[in-house]
Amino acid sequence: MSKMRFFALQELSNRKPLEVTAPSNKLSDYYGSHVFDRKKMQEYLPKEAYKAVIDAIEKGTPISREVADLVANGMNSWAKSLNVTHYTHWFQPLTDGTAEKHDGFIEFGEDGGVIERFSGKLLIQQEPDASSFPNGGIRNTFEARGYTAWDVSSPAFVVDTTLCIPTIFISYTGEALDYKTPLLKALAAVDKAATEVCQLFDKNITRVYTNLGWEQEYFLVDSSLYNARPDLCLTGRTLMGHSSAKDQQLEDHYFGSIPPRVTAFMKELEIECHKLGIPAKTRHNEVAPNQFELAPIFENCNLANDHNQLVMDLMKRIARKHHFNVLLHEKPYNGVNGSGKHNNWSLCTDTGINLFAPGKNPKGNMLFLTFLVNVLMMVYKNQNLLRASIMSASNSHRLGANEAPPAILSCFLGSQLSATLDEIVRQVGNDKMTPEEKTTLKLGIGRIPEILLDTTDRNRTSPFAFTGNRFEFRAAGSSSNCAAAMIAINAAMANQLNEFRASVEKLMEEGVGKDEAIFRLLKETIIASEPIRFEGDGYSEEWKQEAARRGLTNICHVPEALMHYVDNQSKSVLIGERIFNETELNSRLEVELEKYTMKVQIEGRVLGDLAINHIVPTAVAYQNRLLENLRGLKEIFPAEEYEVLSADRKELIREISHRVTSIKVLVREMTEARKVANHMDNYKDRAFAYEEKVRPYLDQIRDHIDHLEMEVDDEIWPLPKYRELLFTK
Repeated sequence: MSKMRFFALQELSNRKPLEVTAPSNKLSDYYGSHVFDRKKMQEYLPKEAYKAVIDAIEKGTPISREVADLVANGMNSWAKSLNVTHYTHWFQPLTDGTAEKHDGFIEFGEDGGVIERFSGKLLIQQEPDASSFPNGGIRNTFEARGYTAWDVSSPAFVVDTTLCIPTIFISYTGEALDYKTPLLKALAAVDKAATEVCQLFDKNITRVYTNLGWEQEYFLVDSSLYNARPDLCLTGRTLMGHSSAKDQQLEDHYFGSIPPRVTAFMKELEIECHKLGIPAKTRHNEVAPNQFELAPIFENCNLANDHNQLVMDLMKRIARKHHFNVLLHEKPYNGVNGSGKHNNWSLCTDTGINLFAPGKNPKGNMLFLTFLVNVLMMVYKNQNLLRASIMSASNSHRLGANEAPPAILSCFLGSQLSATLDEIVRQVGNDKMTPEEKTTLKLGIGRIPEILLDTTDRNRTSPFAFTGNRFEFRAAGSSSNCAAAMIAINAAMANQLNEFRASVEKLMEEGVGKDEAIFRLLKETIIASEPIRFEGDGYSEEWKQEAARRGLTNICHVPEALMHYVDNQSKSVLIGERIFNETELNSRLEVELEKYTMKVQIEGRVLGDLAINHIVPTAVAYQNRLLENLRGLKEIFPAEEYEVLSADRKELIREISHRVTSIKVLVREMTEARKVANHMDNYKDRAFAYEEKVRPYLDQIRDHIDHLEMEVDDEIWPLPKYRELLFTK
């Protein structure tokens, strides 16, 4: 093992950037070339089939089997022009990635010969094994059947020689087994609810679309160093490693020049993204050494989420070509900034209005304020659900680590916009408003665009920050599926908007004018949601105390945070808005807790193996070398001088012995704790046991190993060190 580290460093010294050539100097020549988009549909489909697909996308109308056959034929012809040989239903099970089963365009003809065929039936549906993916007990191991069904709203695409058809994934009995199915339901729910609220202001608005712009952070590490670190290979993070003398203290990596090998990787990644219609726009160095970011232009939420899943897969494949490995774990290196995936969320109408951007007149600004204030209330009422949607074994290392948002949910608006809300509270009284009071208030509201021209500095510690024309949910982790957060946010927003509209209509039925009813409810909602507004330092201890006084929750215990998926408020949102039924919601919780348990279990087993089979033998070998040195000193020097000269080495031998003994004891205790937890029948009890009884051992064992790394001769240390992982390009 020790040799492997130095072989890796030697191999690394010979790396050169790969040559990458774009298909054309003009991006427009190849952008979307591997996507069956509207332009290609028009080219390859009959008019009636094209119209049926567009109606299905825009109006949700079903597609008949006859039309499906026409679409399949056209899609097949297009795919063959790109030398495609196989097709797959591309779906998103409840894992950390996507799934696909490749089938060839091949069937037996009537004469027994082989023919190539792709029918509407094959396009619309496949039957993967539903029991083999996480399902939370919905499917038994002996009940295999599940279905993938074509998601018409997300276009098919080609990767290598495979036609990929984005699909939902459901059980034989109809329950959702993926991220896409509930996401589509959540987007439909917020569309309906937001449209009904918009129509209080403008009857011309008939649809509201959800937009998402994600920011994907990641680390790169040379593949030779990666392969020499079993913990990275098996868990995605380093389970041990003393901090480098230099890491990110100087902040000289952030936005700095990108190393040539990384530039070549990024260039090829962008080319492949653009072929697939992914609007990758921004690339840069992040704060930590060897940390980077890719961000696209915002898109429709469902498509943006598909693109993010596709990008994470592309990253891994292209990185290997450039002799890198991508680390998507939220915290691959202890003491170094972790990686997030900021979700920039907005709502836009079919008339071209961004509901999170100020309007051009008082009525437009009232619409903006209505949605702004309801977002605040949504976050306040559903803080536990939003946290549950992004909490995981890996993201828990990042949240609250003075580099990412805390586990406390809060909203940042900027002091000037906050002052505008406070002014509304001050001006709207309890009595019926006079025409003059309404006019004064509307005139004040009309000044909002001017206010936002000079917005206050963005707060980087806020988990849910208003950034001018969108909200940025900063707590999502880099390895996560954006859909988890988007399901929670959009379902919760739909629920809040439905309550707001119902309250407005109730007041109007009681004889209150529409404008006044809206003003009254805005005032009530601003006051009720005030605890969630925070402009200060979310990293400070003072904020933790202040948040507790405000009644905001701060849950860092992963299983406890996840349990809030099934609390009364979350059920009223997720079941009340028909995103999940009771069975589906309980299964989600079971899957998340099982994922957490398994990840901690794997980390414990990997750390135990490395500690006992690699670190301890290395430390003992070095200790024996010191003992041999002591025997030599004793032979040469008089007793008195020997005692002086040997004192430091004796202390070091004592220190190593202490560390080795402690590691052995702790590994043994951790193994026993795992056994106890593993024998628990209830998955909730198991997850809590792993959090409280097993996980603490990881840090304790690591501490002893990291001290040994500083004490043992560098020449025999078996694993690549942080300075090598972070600073070799």
